[in-house]
Amino acid sequence: MNLAPFKHVLALPGVRPLMLLMLFARIPPTAAGVTVTLHVVTTLDKGYAAAGTVGFATMVGIGLGSPLMGKLIDSKGLRVTLTLSLLEGVFWVTAPLMDYYVLLVLAFANGLVAVPMMSIGRQALTALVPEAQRRPAFSLDSISVELSFMVGPAAGVLIATRFSTGAALVTIGVAILAACALLFAVNPPLVHEDEVAEGPPPQLREWLRGPMIAALIIPFGATMALSGMEISSIASLEHAGKQSWLGLIFVVMCAASALGGLVYGSLKRVPSGIVLLACMALLELPAGLGDGDVALLALALVPMNFVCAPTIAASTEQISKLAPASARGLALGLQGSAFTFGVAAGQPLAGVAVDHSGPPLGFVVAGLAGLVIAGLGWVLSRQRQAVSATS
Repeated sequence: MNLAPFKHVLALPGVRPLMLLMLFARIPPTAAGVTVTLHVVTTLDKGYAAAGTVGFATMVGIGLGSPLMGKLIDSKGLRVTLTLSLLEGVFWVTAPLMDYYVLLVLAFANGLVAVPMMSIGRQALTALVPEAQRRPAFSLDSISVELSFMVGPAAGVLIATRFSTGAALVTIGVAILAACALLFAVNPPLVHEDEVAEGPPPQLREWLRGPMIAALIIPFGATMALSGMEISSIASLEHAGKQSWLGLIFVVMCAASALGGLVYGSLKRVPSGIVLLACMALLELPAGLGDGDVALLALALVPMNFVCAPTIAASTEQISKLAPASARGLALGLQGSAFTFGVAAGQPLAGVAVDHSGPPLGFVVAGLAGLVIAGLGWVLSRQRQAVSATS
């Protein structure tokens, strides 16, 4: 594996500290889902259905708010957007004092104004890295996201079980405020020096066309397939009474994805994001062969997850090329919405299949849905893109 492209990217001014900062900033949001679930189930004693409703309300809020936050970054700048972290911090610090229904409503409202850490990191990376070197840069970014998902939920569970769910919620709020304060102080550039971002941004209909929509469909299809895979994996081991091995399964999945990101970022010629999504979905179909067997299931999930980080990196690379510099925050915000709504679609889709015919069908249904999305993306990618990223 050729690691030289990664070394060159990390040697660029500002890239290494940005990636370290964004890794820290992305950990608290990844801990939120499992921590809120534990709080609703154990502290508020409301059950998993109620916890799922809060999670769904949060996802809808984030999905709707992500493009709005991206547009705010484009028009008012990063620092103005980061001031909204005060509202986010207040929500998390006071969440232990809320009853269930107040928490439900404010979780949706908090999602609307949540600072989009994922897309901010990608936008800042685009500004620091020349286009020719963005593939390894976005691959590193995808690996960083995998690391944050390995650390965040585990840290949330540890604090919630060792101390209390209230302490875990407060810790998330304090960590988000600290990360936003650091970002506010650093204030990384969001537009590359070779790009023009002055004047009014182009109309949405001028650049949100077939190829851009195809690039946004990729993360939707990827997270739909991934969330379906996660639900099916949980059901597979739970039905076999081996749910204690779930942590190992998720570590294997994240490690396979990170390795795939390293391989992808080291290549000069790569498949398109649509092809990678199709491969990812296709490789999910046989994962059910490992149903109930920990070792076999882990091995069956490696190929699909190996393609995961490359698929996400390919989507980000394509969006960075197609989005006008003056509207890149909005474009990456839409990508964030695609991630969120993909998860929201994949979980119930696979869940219904699992309830009807067992975990193997959950893998098959999620994989087939991913293939359908990839086909739709291929059709859209054939259309003409009118506005370049440097407009």
